[in-house]
Amino acid sequence: MVAMPEVRYAMSGDLHIAYQVLGDGPMDLVFVSGFTSHCEHQWEEPALARSLDRLASFSRLIWFDKRGTGLSDPVLDTNQFTLEQRMNDVQAVLDAVGSEQTAILGASEGGAERVLATVLFTDIVDSTDHAARLGDHRWRDLVEAHPRLVRRELDRFHGREINTAGDGFLATFDGPARAVRCAQAICEGVRRLGLEVRAGVHTGEIEVATGDDVGGIAVHLGARIAALANGGDVFVSRTVRDLVAGSGLCFEYRGSRHLKGIPEKWDIYRAVPVAGHSLARDWPRAGMVLAG
Repeated sequence: MVAMPEVRYAMSGDLHIAYQVLGDGPMDLVFVSGFTSHCEHQWEEPALARSLDRLASFSRLIWFDKRGTGLSDPVLDTNQFTLEQRMNDVQAVLDAVGSEQTAILGASEGGAERVLATVLFTDIVDSTDHAARLGDHRWRDLVEAHPRLVRRELDRFHGREINTAGDGFLATFDGPARAVRCAQAICEGVRRLGLEVRAGVHTGEIEVATGDDVGGIAVHLGARIAALANGGDVFVSRTVRDLVAGSGLCFEYRGSRHLKGIPEKWDIYRAVPVAGHSLARDWPRAGMVLAG
């Protein structure tokens, strides 16, 4: 029988979040459980204990009881069960164990598979005006060049394209820092083509549906954040800003905003490009066509 690791506690605001650590592998792996969990009782289930032990055989496995469940502090105010608070709890545990880079494994909740992921939305700004100004032939060249550039940057930063709608892209990442840098590279590269793109990045719990489509409140938040951005800007949620602390990325506060269809206000930040540092590859300049 697998021995139960020591239960420890991390502070997330004024709440104690119970967590455990098992294994000393070369990578950190955070296991985000389903709707309920219990750090002690889960070891009484042999099949689950064996699964956790196997995960710990190649990693330093970290898991925790979500606020209001298991050994974590109870929560009476349902307003505290937000995605922002959930990510704060994850970050509190990661800080407590000194984790700097982490892979995340999410279990399902309810009928849909729900995982923590970072979503990126991009969209060409004023595409109708560009088409009218450039004419059909030149606009067609840019329309063909733009998605090739975006897909190359997604591949470079290990993003996964989910779908396209009009002039926009939706992609997911397993790390928020890569998503932000990818967005900055896309904005910079597209500008060289003579276009402006705006982008929004958010990290939260998403629903993975059949056919690899994604949904959930985190996806809606990412889209709403992108809609706030101006041409060339990458806007992110406070969740993203907090998760990438120490990555070298810089942000400026753009205010607390009401987002359409989202009840509470969200703090929004703009990713600030580093002066003299280019993230874009040697993409063609305006007037050139990006080869396939």
